[in-house]
Amino acid sequence: MDLIQNLLIGFEAAISLQNLIYCFVGVAMGTLVGVLPGMGPVATVAMLLPITYALDPSSALIMLAGIYYGAQYGGSTTAILVNIPGEAAAVVTCLDGNKLAKKGKAGTALGIAAIGSFVAGCFATLLIAAFAAPMTELAFQFGPREYFSLMVLGLVGAIVLASGSLLKAVGMIFIGILLGCIGMDVNSGALRYVFGIDELMDGIDFVALSMGVYGFAEIIRNIEVSGVREPMPAAIGQILPTKKDLKEAAPAICRGTVIGSLLGILPGGGALLSAFASYTLEKKLAGDRADPPFGEGNIRGVAGPESANNGGAQTSFIPMLTLGIPSNAVMALMIGALMLHDITPGPQVMASNPPLFWGLIVSMWIGNVFLVILNIPLIGLWVRLLRVPYRLLYPAILCFCAIGVYSISNNPFDIWMTIIFGVFGWIVGKLGCECAPLLLGFILGPMLEENLRRALLLSRGDLMTFVEGPISATLLAISAFLLAIIVFPAVRAGREKAFAEED
Repeated sequence: MDLIQNLLIGFEAAISLQNLIYCFVGVAMGTLVGVLPGMGPVATVAMLLPITYALDPSSALIMLAGIYYGAQYGGSTTAILVNIPGEAAAVVTCLDGNKLAKKGKAGTALGIAAIGSFVAGCFATLLIAAFAAPMTELAFQFGPREYFSLMVLGLVGAIVLASGSLLKAVGMIFIGILLGCIGMDVNSGALRYVFGIDELMDGIDFVALSMGVYGFAEIIRNIEVSGVREPMPAAIGQILPTKKDLKEAAPAICRGTVIGSLLGILPGGGALLSAFASYTLEKKLAGDRADPPFGEGNIRGVAGPESANNGGAQTSFIPMLTLGIPSNAVMALMIGALMLHDITPGPQVMASNPPLFWGLIVSMWIGNVFLVILNIPLIGLWVRLLRVPYRLLYPAILCFCAIGVYSISNNPFDIWMTIIFGVFGWIVGKLGCECAPLLLGFILGPMLEENLRRALLLSRGDLMTFVEGPISATLLAISAFLLAIIVFPAVRAGREKAFAEED
């Protein structure tokens, strides 16, 4: 009964004319920018984050959520049409989606991707609504030591699930933590790592960092490779899938939805893992009887991963909304958006501001409807947009980013910081490092330090306090287990093989 009452509160907030407009605009802008080759959800949300600064918190979060799953779908559009994944999880979609496009069935593949994303999004939103209240009740049992242990688990999860070298993932997390330490210490008032630069006294601006390592770095990478070839989309073909296509794709959509919704909660890369897991499951279930074979244009190779991808993307909101812990880089951006509006993320949000909390959840249903309404008729528009040479697009994107960064605090220093972090993001990308662990470290580092200090103050410096509480001890034990298990050669080899296709 409480769930129904909470959803009614959410509907009352979400279906206001203002929030409906911002939800629609968020979905449209997310899809528009996400459909550009190389611009995935993280880069899209990072670039568009500043425009939500002037909105009220509820509208800002609804718009950012719409940008997120709009960009998520946009990444699959480029994967299918031009074989360029907009983000890591769309790599799997390239395998069969682009083969379908080359056979003149791009419209069918995009239609199945839209339907699968809609079904998965609705199911994942139902899960969020069902589990939000119980997880919030659990979160109220957390004290400083439990939050410290939970953040340790989040950082360890980011290391375990990061693709590529574990050592590089650890290094990026530590760099993020160090960047988060820059500025004035809230406890002692001492300045740390400012090197005499007055603008650093308040710390590094989150928007400048995120937009630099994702937005600017992506533009540099795209400029670097744009001279190699200009992608030309294939013919669209029939847009709506046939009954036969729907019948064949329906089981894969259902399985992908469940896999993605469950794995999306994991910190670090649930959406990515769910897409790979769904594709692997569909391929094993089909076996040698697959017609056509997987990798040659099988519709289930699009339906399963796209459903899993979208389901995982939306259930990643659960730890962010209920515990204040980001499960991936986009959720770190969401927490940054809350902080921009002076809202401390965590369980108190649900108790102190129910319209914001439940309005966001209900807006996901509405946003998924907008996503289907927008994208199926506009497939032809996305094809024409992809025909625009990238050399004409990136100056406009750069100007938009610079205006957005400057608008936060009207400080030119932030633009220079964005440029510096853009070059940094490009360099570490060339070295095979991911920036998602850096962003998680930057967000969680100060919170980790604050809760460590508070726990030690309450226990009078006794480190055993972290293993004396059952919740804290369990979380640390899970972290130690995850770190230990990846040391085994068999596990490490399997992990490298799982992420080989991403490279």
